[in-house]
Parts: sequence; structure tokens; C-alpha cells
Amino acid sequence: MSEIPAQAHQAPVPREAWHDSLWHSSPPGSIYDYIKVASFSIGPDGLIDQWSLRAEELFGLTAAEAAGRDPVDAFMPPELRAGAHRRVAEILDGKEWTGLIPFRIPDGDGAHGVAEIYVMPTETATAERAALCVVVDVRALRRIESDLAASQAIFGQSPFGFLLFGTDLTVQRANRRFATVFGGDAEEHRGRTVHDYLPPHEADRMAAALSRVLETGDSVTDLRITGAAPGSREHRHWSINLYRVHGGTGQPIGVAGLGTDVTRRHLAAREAAGVRRNLALLNEAGHRIGNSLDLETTARELLDVTVPGFCDLAAVDLYQGLLLGDDDRDRPARPHGPGVPSLPGGGPGRAPSAPLRRVAFASAVSDAPLSGPGPGALVAVGEVHSYPAGSPGTLALRTARTRLLDGNGPDDLVQSTLVVPLVAHDTVVGLAQFSRTKGSEPFGERDRAVAVELAARAAVCIDNARLYRREHERALILQRSLLPPGDPAAAGLDIACRYLPGNAATEVGGDWFDVIELPGHRTALVVGDVMGRGLRAAVAMGELRTAVRTLALLDLEPAEVLTALDEVARGLGTPGGSQQASRAALQSRDADLSEVYLATCVYAVYDPVTRRCTIANAGHMPPVLVEPAEPGGPPRPALLLEVPTGMPLGVGGEPFEEVEVELPEGALLALYTDGLVESRDHPLEEGLRGLREALADPVRPLEDVCDHVLTTLDTRHGEDDIALLMARVQGLPLDAVGDWQLPREARSVGRARELARAKLPAWGLEGLLDTTELLVSELVTNALRYGEGEIRLRLLLDRTLVCEVWDANLAQPRRRRARDTDEGGRGLQLVGLLSAGWGTRRTHRGKTVWFELPLPGVVGQGATELSAEQLLSLYG
Repeated sequence: MSEIPAQAHQAPVPREAWHDSLWHSSPPGSIYDYIKVASFSIGPDGLIDQWSLRAEELFGLTAAEAAGRDPVDAFMPPELRAGAHRRVAEILDGKEWTGLIPFRIPDGDGAHGVAEIYVMPTETATAERAALCVVVDVRALRRIESDLAASQAIFGQSPFGFLLFGTDLTVQRANRRFATVFGGDAEEHRGRTVHDYLPPHEADRMAAALSRVLETGDSVTDLRITGAAPGSREHRHWSINLYRVHGGTGQPIGVAGLGTDVTRRHLAAREAAGVRRNLALLNEAGHRIGNSLDLETTARELLDVTVPGFCDLAAVDLYQGLLLGDDDRDRPARPHGPGVPSLPGGGPGRAPSAPLRRVAFASAVSDAPLSGPGPGALVAVGEVHSYPAGSPGTLALRTARTRLLDGNGPDDLVQSTLVVPLVAHDTVVGLAQFSRTKGSEPFGERDRAVAVELAARAAVCIDNARLYRREHERALILQRSLLPPGDPAAAGLDIACRYLPGNAATEVGGDWFDVIELPGHRTALVVGDVMGRGLRAAVAMGELRTAVRTLALLDLEPAEVLTALDEVARGLGTPGGSQQASRAALQSRDADLSEVYLATCVYAVYDPVTRRCTIANAGHMPPVLVEPAEPGGPPRPALLLEVPTGMPLGVGGEPFEEVEVELPEGALLALYTDGLVESRDHPLEEGLRGLREALADPVRPLEDVCDHVLTTLDTRHGEDDIALLMARVQGLPLDAVGDWQLPREARSVGRARELARAKLPAWGLEGLLDTTELLVSELVTNALRYGEGEIRLRLLLDRTLVCEVWDANLAQPRRRRARDTDEGGRGLQLVGLLSAGWGTRRTHRGKTVWFELPLPGVVGQGATELSAEQLLSLYG
């Protein structure tokens, strides 16, 4: 109450207000809530006359039990009572006393303690001496002292910032660590609020958390707050823990806050998160980039991975020459510096105006095209452009070094750009740009490393796509160059064909077909398929096709052609040819099969005179035959011809068989490769059934039948190349064939001339009478002189006139140059000079010698008149 007189120097205070301020309740947490002071009074007789309620709690006696008792006899141990009585007497004589006294609780089963007592003399109303005793349990005092010391040690010596907020959310106390961070002495922070330390939005969050803790009592753990210490622009991160503090009565007296600086932890966590994000980005790139062998698609896959996970804007430029198949690209200058790999081609590279095409662009914030690195006009996707000399794009392309650019001004949308050259196999193939807009974190060194890795992966995939495209185009050109040009024509056959290469995602295969004209107006139909893909398969196909044509000129039987072709195929993968391959196979059964070329092939020879077709098969799909329907009858079903399927070409060791099939007029024969009927979506049997159903109506034009088959079988799957060869039988008319048997006698030469002279006018070929008569006479004469058995003469009229002379001798005639003194030996020379072509072939019963004459009016098929030089050559 020493402060009360000071009120006299201030303005007068109303009595009621003074009374209220004097008698208000102590705030929660008063010291008296903890020490629990007890009091009692001693009367003039030395006995207890008043006993407080706190005394009841301390000594365990009620007022009725304590009143009238001698305090010394009641509470003091016997050995201390004599001295205690003297002290009481002194006090009653008017002397104050303070000290520690032991006490025991009467009838308390030996309970005892030590109390600190303050005794002051008093007087009664009758002026008698008495005393007032104020007692405190020493154990409670020691406990409070210990708690205060511990609290001071924790609060004052804590390495973390410690604040105690009152119920009005103002700072009641701050520790030394907090004052070190925010300046000043600890006492100077008393009365402040969180708005004095934090930015407005963070202070509002903190104040709301304090109010919630004070109201509910629920603690808050690891509340993350961002701010800056006074005088510093560096943002710090704190982890705040809040809990409500209660007084001795259990009432809330405020909120305690413990703050820990977690800036380093936050930066480390952000760094770790960035590393994890980048690793996930690289992992995703490994799965998503390079799934296509298309250049533009691969570039778009790179942007799909990086936007928006890595950047906000991105673009890819590739050299125009690269996209057009031209390999004349920049070789990067040799970089210098520690840790920089050395790249070949240290020259200056091409001019800075080397054209590039923007093949991909992606944006997470805008659809506007991205400009080139540095100042420049906007570039749209598909546009061909060049970077100016000295620009970051040109420097990146020339040096193969990544460039990091910052925004040029406050109005720029982009604040940070990485210009990364796409380098594959030490060669620059293009440029990638990654940009982050304002509001995003600018690129750092870690981002640069990630961008380089992403660009390197994409560049390798792009270069692989380039190599594949180049090989695919070359193989396709080679393959198409080996296919029959235009629409093949054949005597007695209507021909239609289709070739469909696989789509851009598959390699070129080894499918081929061919239509070969044979002597006697016969035709060889060939369809084959080299197993495998790519340029090697296309080259092997070309070699086999050439071999088939060469063997066909020998006029061998189909089985013999496949047998010889099998030897050729076995020698394709061996430098020494088929014989070396056979020896290697005998020496080692475990030979490397990587260079073995296998192929399937079906070879058919059609004779329009007899309308018979001889077929041999080497592991290929069976031919399909559709016979014409009877007049007025239903269409006949398509049949799979039962041709013995031999081993594929290149296996060796197995003979091939052939069958002969008679083809009626109007019949349809279809040869094809497995790409037409095989698919991953259905079994082979289903594909063959679909082909037979598609051929069930062969009456329509043959070209329409081809289109109908391709459309019906849904061949757009592009899994394999497709070759389809169809032939409709149109045999030679009977009046276009002259066939005679001649006896083996000298007059048969004249008879042959008469038959030829009689037949040609009927065909309107009077202009060929002399030549035909002369050449027929030569061949029949040779048959009589050198042949055996009966002689057969046959004239065939189609696109050319063909004459055949048959005999039973297997010996082949040989053209030779006669000497000046020879009387003969010039017949075959004459045949070769006057005909468009001549030849010989073996038959089952001997041989056939033939010549061919062009029809009148047909240009460029041969000559029928001899020049003087040609005539002289017969004798020189």
C-alpha cells in the first residue's frame, strides 16, 4: 500500500473508483496461489485464540481443535519446547521474531515439517499484549525457488527464441536469444505484438494461431512463419510451437511460444525436393522421350516432359537440312575450359544463317510463339528461320555450350532462359530453349545441368530418328526400284498388283513380286518375302529378285528355280558364297546365325496355250484360286491351292516339289505375302478366311478386286509390308495357235515352210512371210541334222509372233562363228540377226528352239532387215 499516497499528486480519484481498485481480485497466477500463507493469533495468555482456513490446510487442524491450545505444546517437538516458551514470552513482551521452526501435526501419525514463521506483537482492545503469527511451509518455498530457477534457466539460457504472451496477446517476457535476433534488450520487447516483428500477412496468421491456442488450449506444432530480422533483407524461416500457460489456480494466464530458425533446414529440404523433382523428371524423360522414330514427334516428347514440370515455355529448333535428309550440319567449335569435353570439327562451322525449322513449341502460360534467344522476332511452329550472327542461339550452336539468359527489362514476360544445343555423337542437330516467366524461380546451375541432360537424351533420340529415316527412305527407294515398273503385262493373263510399305513406325521389309516373260508366251509369277527388316533385308530382296530373273531366263522348272535360289540365299550371308556356307555348316553346327538370310517364295509358270500353271512353294503363303461360276450359277468359293510347302530359302538340304494346275478361262489366281493376312489382332487362319471371302466375287475388274481385298482386310495396320499379285486367266484363242507334227525326213523342211506360209496370211502377217519362212527352215533343218525323234512345229500369235521347233534330243544348240571356208554353221547367226530374240529350253522329252518376231507396226522390238555390215559379218 506504499503506492497509495502517491495518488495525492495526481488528479482526485472518486472514492468508489478507489475502493474498487483497492479490493479487486488478484490476477490469476498470484504468488499467494503457490506459497499459501497461513496465519493464527496468540492471546495474552499465550494460547491460540484465532485460526485461519489456510492454517487448517497446513496443520490439519480445524479452528475448534486449535483454539485454546498452547502452540508450543501442540506443534513443537518436546526437546524444543523450553526454548520455544522463552521465545513466546519475549514476543508477548513486544519483541518481533522471524525464523524457521520444525513442527509436527498433532495426531498426524508423525507427520512433520519445517515452517518459516513471522511473529509480530499486537495489542488487544484492553491494551493487553498478544501476537500475530504468519506461517509459510518451507517446502512450498523451496519448490517455488527451484521452479523459478529452472524456469529462468530454460527461458534465459535456451538457444531458441522464447516469448510469453499475456491474455491480451502482448509480449510479457522475451528471452535473450529472441532479443539477439530481433535487437535490443529482452525487457524492451515487453508490450509488443507479433505485428511489430512480422510482415502483415504472416503477423495475421500468427495472431490467429495465438488466439486459437488461448481459447481452445490446443497446442500448435511446427507453424511455419516467414519473415526478416530488423535491418536484414534476407528471408528467414521459423518453426513456431505454441501452448497455453496456466496459473496456480488452473486459469489461463497466457501463451508461450518457442521459435526455431529452420532456414537452413528449409533450404536443404527445398534442395532435396529439387533433386527429387529433377530425378523424377529425368526418369520420366527416359520413359517418354524416344518412343517414336519420327523427328518432330521426338521433339514434342521433350516438351511434354519439361512443360510445366521444368519450365513455363519451351521450343525446339532442328536444322532444316536434317529434316530434309541432308547431313551437311554444323560441327561445333571445340569448347575450352576445365571439364568441357572436346568435340570434333573445331572449324567455324557453317554460316550463322544456317536455316533451322521450329518443330515444337509448348507453353504453360500463353499460346504465343516463343522468340529466339535474345532479341528477335517471334517464330511460329513450322517456320524456317536463322539466328543472327553473335546471338546466343548462334553461339550455342557453334560452341555446343549452354547459355543462361536473364530478362531484359521489367516488362519482359520471360525472366530466365536456358539455350541448350542438341548434341548427338559430337554433332549439333538443333537447339532447345527452356524459359521461366516472371513469378517462377529463375534457373540455377542445377537446372542448367538438368537441361543439358534432357537435351542430350533428346538429341540422341532425334539423331536415331534421323538415321532411321535415312535408312528407311533409302531402303524404300531401293525396294521400289526393284519392283516391276508400271502395270506388268503377260500373254494370256490380265495382271493387277499392289505393294504397300509398312508405316513410318516400321522398317522397310523384304517383300517383292515380279512378272517375268518366258519363251513361248509363258509367264512366271513370283512373290517373295525376305525375313527381317531394314536396308539389309531390302538388299537381300534385290539380290534374290535378280537371281530369280536370271534363273527364269534359263527356262528351268519351278522346283529347279527354287533349288538354285536356295543356294543363292545360303550364300548371301557368307563372303565365299553358298559353297563356303555349306562347308562352314558342316564344320560347326553352332555357327552364328546373325548373318543367315531366310526368305519365302512362291514361283509359278503359266502356259497360255495349255492354260496350265506349274507352281512350287518355299515356305510361302499358299496361292488362292477362284474358278469362274457356271453360267447362271452361284459364285464358286475361293480355294487355297494344296502346293507342298517346302523349307524357306536359305535353310538348304530339302528338295522342293511342284504341282501342275489347270486354270479354266476366267479363273483368278492370287499370290501374296504374309503381311496381307497376318496381324497381331487375329490368328493367321482368320486372315486367310477373310482373304478367301474377299475374293468370292471375281467378276468385277481386276483392279477393283485388288482394292476390295485391301479394304476388306483392313491392311492399314502397317505392321508389315504387303505385296499382292493377281492374275486372271485369258488363254490364247485356238485360232492364235498353229501346232503341227513333222516326220523325221528331209521333205519336212519344205512342209514347214508351206505351213508357215499358209498360216501367216490368216493372221494378217504377210509382211513377215519371208523372214518367218527362212527362219523356220533353218530351225527345222537343224532339228533334222542334229536332233532326234519326231519334230514339232508351233506358231503362237499374241503381242509378238513366236515360232517353236521341238525334238527329242537334249543337246542344246550353240551359236558359233563360221569360218570363211565353212559351207554351214551360219543358221543360228542368221536367226539371231533376223529375230527379236531366240533361245532354247529343255523339256520333259527333249528340247525346244524358238525365235520371236515383232508384229508389223510395233517399234523398237527388233529388226527384220539386215544391213550390209550384218551380212558381211556372217562370213568374216
